[in-house]
Amino acid sequence: MMDADPRQYENIVLNDNDIHNIVLSYLVHNCYKETVESFISSTGMKQPVNHFEDMEKRKRIFHFALEGNALKAIELTEELAPELLDRNKDLHFDLLSLHFVELVCSRKCTEALEFAQTKLRPFGMVQKYVEKLEDFMALLAYEEPEKSPMFHLLSLDYRQQVADSLNRAILANANLPSYSAMERLVQQTTVVRQSLNQDHVKDGVLPFVLKDFLKS
Repeated sequence: MMDADPRQYENIVLNDNDIHNIVLSYLVHNCYKETVESFISSTGMKQPVNHFEDMEKRKRIFHFALEGNALKAIELTEELAPELLDRNKDLHFDLLSLHFVELVCSRKCTEALEFAQTKLRPFGMVQKYVEKLEDFMALLAYEEPEKSPMFHLLSLDYRQQVADSLNRAILANANLPSYSAMERLVQQTTVVRQSLNQDHVKDGVLPFVLKDFLKS
């Protein structure tokens, strides 16, 4: 069996401060300012330097992007992290594409086309953006774009993906971790367990699935 005896877990000493720092990292990363303040107060932790700096601004930017108000997210990002979007063209393209999608969803097709010609067209000079641009422009051909083959571009999941990328980029720009400690631990644990599974595949061990593990 590849799983350790649960009784062995009791011999692994976990430092409360380490656990608190992991939780705090997650809360700060996701801009839960009020929860951060309550957590620090209840645990007696010292308030880390700069943890609250720009958190409220990041939160606003994240929610504007998540809600599809990409132009406002871009405006606030340029105030908080000047030149970030100039350096990160992929992220800039994704944000502009969110605005294009919102125009399409609002049935403002003429405005969407004009926006694409002025803001998205320059990206067409770079090969890696061509296929993406074609997918976005194809939305204009459908009376109900949400029923098109590119419907995923209109989804909350897509906006979440762009908003998360923006949040990570802003954190990295401020020389802060772009992923929380909790995310890193989960990523590392998943990789290790998947690797162990591959070593035991001949023993009939089922593939490791994080979702199933969390339910166990």
